[in-house]
Amino acid sequence: MAVDYDTLSKTILALTEGEDDIVALMATVVCELHHSDARFDWTGFYRVVGPELLKIGPYQGGHGCLKIPFSRGVCGAAARTGQAQLVADVEAFPDHIACASSTRSELVLPVWGPADQLIAVLDIDSDQPDAFTPEDQHQLTAILHQVFGG
Repeated sequence: MAVDYDTLSKTILALTEGEDDIVALMATVVCELHHSDARFDWTGFYRVVGPELLKIGPYQGGHGCLKIPFSRGVCGAAARTGQAQLVADVEAFPDHIACASSTRSELVLPVWGPADQLIAVLDIDSDQPDAFTPEDQHQLTAILHQVFGG
């Protein structure tokens, strides 16, 4: 069953309206996303905490990597380039970091703050190969923009 992005977007907007605490926003978004689709096996944010460094933020699913440099993996590539990473087969991605051995495909989106600065990446892993579509990328990017303003 595909995500009903219209309903999901409205629900997230209603839950986050008026909130400005970044961790509260991330936690709420992750919870709603994670439970919206069975393809989403691990859903979480990696926050920009220093030069070229991501650190795990709110997430749902099994344990994630604690730190990821911009130079490594799918999350690092999204942070380094500022571009979404839609990966059908993580085994084929150069320098993929296997935080969970069950991950088969991944969608990572940059998260921009109100001043157009990179504040995090949203990482969604699936235990299904080729689980994500350009439509997922488009809809989730719109939700991130709605919540974080970037």
